[in-house]
Amino acid sequence: MAGFDHMAGSDHRQRRLYCHNRSVPDIDSYAEMLKLERDWLVAMAADIERRAPRLRSRVELMEALGRLLREEEAAGPSENERFLAEDASLEQFKVVVAEFAVDGLVESQSHLAIIPRLPAKARMAVFRVLVDEFGCGNDEQEHAALYRNLVAELGMPTELEHYVELASEPSFAYVNLFHWLAARAPATEYFLGAYAYFESSVLYAYRCYAAATERLGITNRKYYTEHLYIDTFHSRQMKAAIRALEQDRPVDFGKVWAGVLLTSGVAAEATDSAITKARSTA
Repeated sequence: MAGFDHMAGSDHRQRRLYCHNRSVPDIDSYAEMLKLERDWLVAMAADIERRAPRLRSRVELMEALGRLLREEEAAGPSENERFLAEDASLEQFKVVVAEFAVDGLVESQSHLAIIPRLPAKARMAVFRVLVDEFGCGNDEQEHAALYRNLVAELGMPTELEHYVELASEPSFAYVNLFHWLAARAPATEYFLGAYAYFESSVLYAYRCYAAATERLGITNRKYYTEHLYIDTFHSRQMKAAIRALEQDRPVDFGKVWAGVLLTSGVAAEATDSAITKARSTA
């Protein structure tokens, strides 16, 4: 992507990977991209699969996913999430918004590479979700546009490059994960597990953001409230995508579960990192 090439020499691995993902890589940068992913995500996925419970059917997979989601929701918000919802100042909230701008301003673009990799019925289930993410053809309802409206109201730059200079490594990892899942993970099961988890967990994970925007009197809060509304439908569609894949060919449920746990871990780390950074702001 134009404007990112100057970041290639950075020592920050996730930032470099993000810039490669947003650019047209040459041979050397593509080789580095593959190495960074191999040392990080490929290794993590293999470790999760080695330790994963044996899931012998889609029913067992969905039961395991349901248990994980119930446990996470029952645990309640973390101390950082409680702080964001109840105590964060406007300036502290802006730090969190800036951290996630590397995702929010380009939301779901990292997912597009999965579409040609899926069989027809699974592809259409995922595509229904992506159509919503991109505003159903309405430019102003695209989730990236909702995020742009949010940062504009907060008096922050709307140019993506500004945030690439500022964001922390876990924020880049949050986006890089889905680039790998969609485009280069060796099996589509990883992506379907990741997205099924994400679209289900957002229903409780985004409550602290919605509460913060309401408490702080932020008008452009639809980016958060829209997720709390539409992701019930998205969760059902992603579970339907896994069912559709199983109708087309045998499914490796261990890889689906690896996608679930990869996303749970990376998302939690990004959230904790962003709010911790905000709390260090006076």
